[in-house]
Amino acid sequence: MTEFMKLSRRAFLAKAGGSLIGISLPGVFVKLMDTENLALAAETRPDGRPRLPPGQQAVKRLFDMGGVQGTASTRDWKVKIHGEVEKPTTLTFQELLELSQVDITCDVHCVTGWTLLDSQWRGVQLTTIMNLVKTKESARFVIFQATAGYSSNIPISEARKENVLLAHGFSGRELPRPHGAPVRALVPDLYFYKSAKWLEGIKFTARDEPGYWELRGYSNSADPWKEERFE
Repeated sequence: MTEFMKLSRRAFLAKAGGSLIGISLPGVFVKLMDTENLALAAETRPDGRPRLPPGQQAVKRLFDMGGVQGTASTRDWKVKIHGEVEKPTTLTFQELLELSQVDITCDVHCVTGWTLLDSQWRGVQLTTIMNLVKTKESARFVIFQATAGYSSNIPISEARKENVLLAHGFSGRELPRPHGAPVRALVPDLYFYKSAKWLEGIKFTARDEPGYWELRGYSNSADPWKEERFE
C-alpha cells in the first residue's frame, strides 16, 4: 500500500467514526515506473495544469472500484431526465444511440491515488442532453442518479464541458458492467467518484444536493489538482 493510500485510509477512518466505509482501495497498483510518473508530472495540460495531479500515480488499466452493480441491459435500460428542464423525458438505450455520438481520449483520476492516462470513451455529451430537454436558467447543478440509491453531483459549469459524457463505450468496446454498463457518467476533470456508474437518472436542480460519498466525508468539489479529497 502506498503512503498516500495509508494516509487516505486513516483520514477516512477518522471521518467515518472508526468504520471504514470509503471507496474500496485496490490492493496493488499496476502502475507505470517511477521515472515515467515523474516525467508525466512534468507535462502540462493545455490549461497549464500538470497532467498528473499531485498525489496521483499513473496506472496501466482501469480499476474496478466496486459498488452495487445495476441489472439493466442495453435492451431494458432507460434514463429519466427531469428537474429544472422544459421538456422532461426518459431515454432508452437505443434512443441514446440515435443522438450525436462522440469519441474522446482523456485522463481519469481516482481519489485513492491512481490516474489512468489516455483512456478512450464513446458516448453522448451531456450538453446534447441539456439541449434536448432544454434546461431552465434556474438549473445550477446536475445530480447523477444511479442504482441502489447512489448519486453524485456536479455544478452546471462542469456539465457544460465538452468532455463530460454519458458513456457507453470504453477502449473501443461496449462499457464493461463492472465499470458502469450499460451507461455511466464521465466527468474527467473531477475525482472519479463524481462519474456515477450504472446511471438511471439525471436531475437538474437549482440547489446543490451532495451525493453518496459527499455525504460521507468526501469533497463536494473534488478537484484533483487541489487534492480536494475530503471535506
